Amino acid sequence: MNRNLLVVEDDPRVADFLVRGLKAEGYGVQLARTGPQGLEMARDGELALLILDLMLPGLNGLEICQTLRAEGRHLPVLMLTAMSTTEDKVKGLRLGADDYLTKPFDFEELLARIEALLRRGREQRAQATTLQVADLVLDRERMQVQRAGRQLTLTARELAFLELLMSAPGRLFSRERILANVWGTHEDPLTNIVDVYVRRLRSKIDEGHALPLLKTVRGLGYRLDDSTS
Repeated sequence: MNRNLLVVEDDPRVADFLVRGLKAEGYGVQLARTGPQGLEMARDGELALLILDLMLPGLNGLEICQTLRAEGRHLPVLMLTAMSTTEDKVKGLRLGADDYLTKPFDFEELLARIEALLRRGREQRAQATTLQVADLVLDRERMQVQRAGRQLTLTARELAFLELLMSAPGRLFSRERILANVWGTHEDPLTNIVDVYVRRLRSKIDEGHALPLLKTVRGLGYRLDDSTS
């Protein structure tokens, strides 16, 4: 079971308390002390949960959470905040936080919240082993794709690209977001690799079918859905 956590906290005393306590409970813990550093580390696919302070230098917790969700990343987020108003909590939850804990907090409550979020994540992953848009089906366990019952042969990178699009049918993904999710931030943003792979995917999943699923929104990006527009 994945027990790797990322703590994004700029207060040295709180950060030290969290890291030492969570490591003592058997968690693997990484620490970021600024918003930009936290965002970059949160993009690591090996994390199980993000513990995110609200007030951070560079980028605040709400901005980090909003960015991750806009990129299609579903990493569970536990927000830590000294502000306890209902308005603050509602805003955070609407931007993608999964839970809130108000400072100061009891460490046992923190552990209970973490375990609840990890358990919920395991249940959701178990339920979402298959993605489907119209007659296009992706089996995430076997990493196999079928359209109209016919098996398709895709490369590993094509599968990763398709899985990203199918994880949010109808959502528009910019070329930059696709690059970051499928190729990583090291890829040159001026490359045309995304366009090349769109053509490859389109030839495999749409060619020979009356209804094309992979759509281009000129100047903005790509989406996958069963609309006729």
